[in-house]
Amino acid sequence: MLKTQARLESSKLMSWLSPLIAIVLTMVVSSVMFWALDINPATAFKVFIIAPLSDSYNLGELMVKTTPLLLCATGLALCYKANIWNIGAEGQLLVGALVGSYFALQANEQSGYLWLIVTLAAGAIAGMLWAAIPTLLHQLFHTNLILTTIMLNYIGLYLLLWGVHGPLIDPDGFGFPESAIFADSVLLPTIMEDGRASISILLAVVFAIGSGIILYRTLPGFQLRVFGSDQPAARYAGYSSKFIVWSVMLSAGALAGFAGVAEVTGPIGQLIPQVSPGYGYAAIIVAYLGRLNPFGIIFAAFFMGTLYMGSDLAQIELGMPTAITGLFQGVLLFFLLACDFLIHYKIVWQPSASLAQPSSSSAKQGAA
Repeated sequence: MLKTQARLESSKLMSWLSPLIAIVLTMVVSSVMFWALDINPATAFKVFIIAPLSDSYNLGELMVKTTPLLLCATGLALCYKANIWNIGAEGQLLVGALVGSYFALQANEQSGYLWLIVTLAAGAIAGMLWAAIPTLLHQLFHTNLILTTIMLNYIGLYLLLWGVHGPLIDPDGFGFPESAIFADSVLLPTIMEDGRASISILLAVVFAIGSGIILYRTLPGFQLRVFGSDQPAARYAGYSSKFIVWSVMLSAGALAGFAGVAEVTGPIGQLIPQVSPGYGYAAIIVAYLGRLNPFGIIFAAFFMGTLYMGSDLAQIELGMPTAITGLFQGVLLFFLLACDFLIHYKIVWQPSASLAQPSSSSAKQGAA
């Protein structure tokens, strides 16, 4: 009989094998889905995984998808390492895009690149302040961070919709819900001639590496990890819980806000309602797929960006629905959580009681 048994200590091997197993299981389930849609799984996986890397243009679009995922996931990883359940990256990204767009629209062709820095800083600060709202409520009234951050996601979305339908709408746009095209002086420089990828992907990688160094090579990072694993021990050691909570929440908000303003000043070039197809929510999966390690998150973000890019290509080449990306994300998260069970538990074979011990009648006959 198969039974689960608690491990004496967490398995480091399984902590890294778990994402790989989850990916394989996701591909198996996806193959069944493709067969049900009369699509050859080999062809589908070629479009989803190989095509985004096939040429320089697709590679650039992959970087565009990866950038906000990497920025949001890095901030969320810091929160989750501290056992702080921030689900608000989506709202922080949208508010960063909204406020950054306001500053970008104040620029003209004569504005220097200093105004671009002001715009990026405004978006990051807006995301930080948006993250400060649930943090303050949590500190003062002990509200549930999960609920407050999720609710603020919707408030951030409707603020963006209000802005793009109202004060920020393009007066020459014939009523379409979008802002005017930003001036070139507030657009991020691109890194490829035939693509939309901007230097924001390089900044995202730098931020992730910097976060990893802080997390694993500095005293504040050590305090954060101790606080996340054992809060009473952290308090006994004199670590400030308020400082840690505020630090990780504001850092996550700033990174998500920067992701939002980098989208509108980078590949999009204006404010539109569809700034994010759910990057803030997908970043949760990216954070766990990367084992809450900023270095691992870099690879996880590129993988999830490949799925986003592959989904766009699948709509064009295979006629698949737009919901396919959400389906992939949901199945992947399900298997990831299921496989993570094996980090703390192992499956063992245990003989049943009837086989392990002789029955009472057999014992009496043996005694006779």
